[in-house]
Amino acid sequence: MSEAVTRSATTGDPGLLTSLDPLLREWLPRQRWFAGKGRPVTGFSPVATTELLPVSDGKLGLYHLLVRAHQPSANLAGAPSHPGDCYQLLIGVREALPPRLAHALIGHVHKGPLAGRTVYEALYDPRPAEVILEALRARARIGGLRFERREEIRPDLVPRVVTAEQSNSSVVYGDTFILKLLRRVVPGVNPDLELPLALAREGCSRVPAPAAWMTAELADESYVLGVLQPFVQGASDGWELALRELAKGEDFSAEARALGRATAEVHTALARALPTVTLGHTQLESMVAGMIERLEEAAQLVPALGPYVPGLHSAFEALADLAAEGHTWTAQRIHGDLHLGQCLRSPSGEWWLIDFEGEPAKPLAERRMAQPVVRDVAGMLRSFDYAAYSAGGPPAPEWAAACRAAYCTGYAEINGADPRTDPVLLRACETDKAVYEVVYEARHRPDWLPVPLAAVRRLAGPAPV
Repeated sequence: MSEAVTRSATTGDPGLLTSLDPLLREWLPRQRWFAGKGRPVTGFSPVATTELLPVSDGKLGLYHLLVRAHQPSANLAGAPSHPGDCYQLLIGVREALPPRLAHALIGHVHKGPLAGRTVYEALYDPRPAEVILEALRARARIGGLRFERREEIRPDLVPRVVTAEQSNSSVVYGDTFILKLLRRVVPGVNPDLELPLALAREGCSRVPAPAAWMTAELADESYVLGVLQPFVQGASDGWELALRELAKGEDFSAEARALGRATAEVHTALARALPTVTLGHTQLESMVAGMIERLEEAAQLVPALGPYVPGLHSAFEALADLAAEGHTWTAQRIHGDLHLGQCLRSPSGEWWLIDFEGEPAKPLAERRMAQPVVRDVAGMLRSFDYAAYSAGGPPAPEWAAACRAAYCTGYAEINGADPRTDPVLLRACETDKAVYEVVYEARHRPDWLPVPLAAVRRLAGPAPV
């Protein structure tokens, strides 16, 4: 058995983390998956430290770290630091980095147990990536780390890092599997493993079934750290595919309709696999109150939203009125962050849905709540609007409208109910999503603010859309 599955772990190694602290303070905020941008890192506390490959002279060493980054609670001078987000790190250790790994450098350690050595982001190095796959194959137990699998995994799969990641990191193994390694981790049941496993039990072919996964079992807390799934070779990212077709002036309605059918198949399977609930007056009141609160906060943050607040407010009031009249809706587990970028089209033309983590900024309990399926539909409708404004040419609202209609038609062909036949709920959910987008763009991409504002103008109209 590999030495990678025989090492032990120490929960919290203060000497190691102390020596890495100054390097991680500089390196961590530069990573695309770091969630605390705009606030300095003031220190770290160890959650768990696991030695996967022993550090010895002239040999590669590998540490798996779970560390909590301390940051100021607000962008205020003198604001106190507090234990913040927990991050998963794979730290490689070498005497010196070869040129091929220069871009992965974290820094040179000057004190502590790794003094005189170089540390780096280990995922870019094939050997550490192989160690993770070996542990999954062996169903290893390494300290608090647990590696599980549902199917056989070949031992000779060559790893390569996917460079186009955002909130997490991915490694492809031999065009057979892809490992999604979660970076910001929270204790509890992660829907990115929970929902694909539930769908696999239902035989749903629209979502890659987990082949293996890794967790950390620490005291009374459990963390999902990564999920290994089949790699769809030659698949097209839905967002990139839509932009290419739009740039060529090609109609995307047939693809949008097929994607609507795929979405409905996933929703139907989730409703079979996991409990559904009925949302009555009390639950709808709470949902509407959250929408109104988010709108009011957004209007304070983004003055351009101000003129549309009364019209947007009416979208939420209309939903509250229906609830007060006794209308009810069914809620179930949904994707939670559905858009074109969360979809893959296989070379044979089949659509797959991926990344069931939900919106990472939301608390885990909220991401696991039952929701009306229209929330997912609204997210995809907004994604068509974004594509129509993002292809490099003039905006194409007619293209977006055709895609939106085709998507809803395809959804109805499987589900039996067209989302457009529930216009009040659809308008409320799409309005809530557009308000979120306004805040996001104002904070991160001001040049994109006109995209959600165009939707805001439409949604603030007197009639449901």
